[in-house]
Amino acid sequence: MEKLRFCLIGAGRAGMVHARNIAFNIKNAELAAIVDSDKSVAAERGDELGVKDLFIEVDRALDSDLFDAVVIVTPTFTHREIVVSCARAGKHVFCEKPMAVRPDEARDMIDAAEKNGVKLQIGFMRRFDPPFLRARRIIESGELGEVMIIKSVGRGPGLPPPWTYDVSRSNGLLGEVNSHDFDSTRWLAGSEYRRVYAEAVNRKVEKLKKEHPDFYDNVVCTVRFQNDVLGTIDGTCPVDYGYDARTEIVLTGGLVSVGELRGDAFFTCDVKGVIREQAWKSWRNRFKDGYLDEMRSFITSVLEDKPTEVTGRDGLAAVEAVVAANRSLKSGKPEEVRP
Repeated sequence: MEKLRFCLIGAGRAGMVHARNIAFNIKNAELAAIVDSDKSVAAERGDELGVKDLFIEVDRALDSDLFDAVVIVTPTFTHREIVVSCARAGKHVFCEKPMAVRPDEARDMIDAAEKNGVKLQIGFMRRFDPPFLRARRIIESGELGEVMIIKSVGRGPGLPPPWTYDVSRSNGLLGEVNSHDFDSTRWLAGSEYRRVYAEAVNRKVEKLKKEHPDFYDNVVCTVRFQNDVLGTIDGTCPVDYGYDARTEIVLTGGLVSVGELRGDAFFTCDVKGVIREQAWKSWRNRFKDGYLDEMRSFITSVLEDKPTEVTGRDGLAAVEAVVAANRSLKSGKPEEVRP
């Protein structure tokens, strides 16, 4: 194949980021079909993207011979069923994070991809973001010594979708937002998780306490890796002030800092000395290059038959850490990360 034909499954906000990249920004890719349970949404997206083959059911789309790969951007609790079905149909799979709600679901997805000889990549775009890549290269070079501590911040401007309010169904904020932090911290530490300890509270969305008593909008985790790197992960959603993704890495020979809240290299200062700057308002803008390059990487892995750069096992590791952190919230104690 010289060009990879895609079907988008889930045409919401994140789905459209991938869809527009495939349709307009990547030469060796084609968006051939769209699946969305809302027929009107599928039609609207099809008009924008120039896609005529629209479906409301995944199985109907898989019965066609329109595409070679899928991009799955649906609620996390649906991932296992959709990924397994697509793998059995011989379709290569790009699945947005979080990979799954439970580790056994993630393992089923990995097994299905391996048994059917298809590629599986998880959507951890930080691994393709130029500043994060530069940090990784510096760590690998050893020029600043060995990693000792990693501090990762992941905060979203608004609430995630309502289905995430039930933590038992979604893994809550730790899964839907901070799975990025769990993956990038593990990637930068160069080691598997050993133990996590988490504390969480609901301070900003108190109206959800009655119906969803386990819901939390602020969380802080301390983590320990098998190579004795220590770390912290903190998340808040919603913060309202903007999209905030930053990481600090303390090494034996220096410090690496990745990301900043400011969205532009621009500020104003008035005669009273008041400085005004602009924060990142959206994850779509902050990680624009990362989203594009992760899809290019996936396409290359399929067309050239190479391993994906972010594997199903990377997705599984993040799920295991998130589940352990949620276990810690209930037990009030540090919890071992179970492989």
